[in-house]
Amino acid sequence: MKFTSLCLIFAASLFAADTNRKADDIKRIEASANTLVEIQHAKDGGIPQDLLEKAHCVGIIPAAKRAGFIVGGQYGKGIVTCRIHGSNRWSAPDMIVLEGGSFGLQIGAGETDIIMAVMNDNAERRMRNAKVEIGGDVMAAAGPLGRSVSADTNATMRAEILTWSRARGVFAGADLKGASLRSDNDDNAALYGRPVTPDEILSGKVPHPPQARALYAELERYAPSKAARTGE
Repeated sequence: MKFTSLCLIFAASLFAADTNRKADDIKRIEASANTLVEIQHAKDGGIPQDLLEKAHCVGIIPAAKRAGFIVGGQYGKGIVTCRIHGSNRWSAPDMIVLEGGSFGLQIGAGETDIIMAVMNDNAERRMRNAKVEIGGDVMAAAGPLGRSVSADTNATMRAEILTWSRARGVFAGADLKGASLRSDNDDNAALYGRPVTPDEILSGKVPHPPQARALYAELERYAPSKAARTGE
């Protein structure tokens, strides 16, 4: 009887943990949509429209933590979604973790919103793996500012991932060299109700969670699919 009771308590605790994790995932998806809206409405720029339209995937990490004196690191959780090949839809969000790297010179601690645009096939393939090293596995560069700014610079054209950050209301290109991105398998399992790989999610094999509708609406506004751009 005691063993059975312990098993029931353990199962209940696991269920509660998954429920809490799923609730956090949903909040992160909603925060990602809000971050995209706020950055695109920023007075000091926003992300060039043509870059978002060309992006294979978009990653958003709302309120990443940064800390340190002079040289700091960061840690944050967010999402990435990719355009599904052969369709005009975005994939379900893959829950990701950003670790390491540096924002450069800084004092103290704070929170920073980060947006990434994945610009080519190689970087997209890397995103579908368990982990990608920025500056090692893929070339990255700080993205240019301004929604209507031409993005045809040499650095931009060579970069596989372009990155931006916003801290204390200031929006700028970000250098995430040395940071790593990995899928959070536990968060994904809690959100989708079963273990799933990043490739399954980003290739469109996993259904969209209903809580991500606002995110897709903002992506279609700022990074429209080919059909939305051409009226096909």
